[in-house]
Amino acid sequence: MGGGVEVAAESRVLELYERFVSKKFLFIAGTLLLIVVLVGVAVTLGSANITVGQAYAAVVEATLEKLEAAVNAMMLGRLELHFAPDFDVPSKYEKIVCDIRLPRVFMALVVGAALALAGTVMQAILRNPLASPFTIGISSAAGFGAALAIILGVSLTRSTIWIVAGNAFVFAVLDALLIYGISRMKGATPETMILAGVAFMYLWSGMTSFLQYVGEAHAVQEALIWMFGDLTKATWLKLGVTSLIAAACIPYLVLKAWDLNVLMLGDETAKSLGVDAGRVRLASMLFASLLTAGAVCFVGTIGFVGLVAPHIVRMIIGGDHRFLLPASALFGAALLLACDTAARTVLAPVILPVGILTSFMGVPLFLYLILRRRREYW
Repeated sequence: MGGGVEVAAESRVLELYERFVSKKFLFIAGTLLLIVVLVGVAVTLGSANITVGQAYAAVVEATLEKLEAAVNAMMLGRLELHFAPDFDVPSKYEKIVCDIRLPRVFMALVVGAALALAGTVMQAILRNPLASPFTIGISSAAGFGAALAIILGVSLTRSTIWIVAGNAFVFAVLDALLIYGISRMKGATPETMILAGVAFMYLWSGMTSFLQYVGEAHAVQEALIWMFGDLTKATWLKLGVTSLIAAACIPYLVLKAWDLNVLMLGDETAKSLGVDAGRVRLASMLFASLLTAGAVCFVGTIGFVGLVAPHIVRMIIGGDHRFLLPASALFGAALLLACDTAARTVLAPVILPVGILTSFMGVPLFLYLILRRRREYW
């Protein structure tokens, strides 16, 4: 009799767990579908009215043309192949879609995913719902680096093409290393890292304000526009650099999902389970900071996504980082792409900086979810 009750209880627990996991996979699948739809919408909207069919035809035709050219180059003239189709798409449409809109769309996806993932990791290792790349000073450091290059022409890199992006990246990484150094001196506790991050955030913001005060009006205006956050200047080359940095950082952070779950239980519990909390916290902070630096160095300081996207996803699917990390990255990508698409069209032909619109669109949604959710979710 007792054995039958235990079997029934185990079966019920297993059924509930399967439903629990199915809900998470359903959310991830739904977010992927949303991204596909948003990409299709984003490439058609703009000053030139391009249909979805024309947009996809332009992409296929341009891709096969480049592949055809590469194959013929490898043949060294011995044999010339022609397999690229002709969909009769105007050349200007092909240029608009492939050279202007697609780099911007994919840059929005990569940057949104990177910021959301970095925010999720920082909230876990610091056990603080207010932790994000913006609140611990990384975005402020990137802004100071960009302002230094724009207003004073001072750069820590030798790149003449990407002097602003190089400065922003270097100072963002420098902020992470300073926090890392102070944490190693005082012990890698969440409180130490948060206090150090907040202190450096005010330091970088103060120095940026000083540069704006002493700089010339046109340079100050350019620096302010950069710090608003904007995807207008996205190119395939910049997208490639950002994607490489993301590809180098994301696997490590995703593989640490179980350790992040343990850290949420406290350092003592983590130690009893064989997890070195200090080492995991510092390494994860460095990778998340590098991920953030790679994301913001080309597009400016887009603050809201890294703070709010993880909270919205956590309220929907829970706090298991095995699912929370990929789900937050996908949701952050969809959120930033949706905001950027709206920024390009809501006041057309005027294009708003996406960093402004993320706050306008995200804050009401975030407050609504918080007020609707009555029980504690963190």
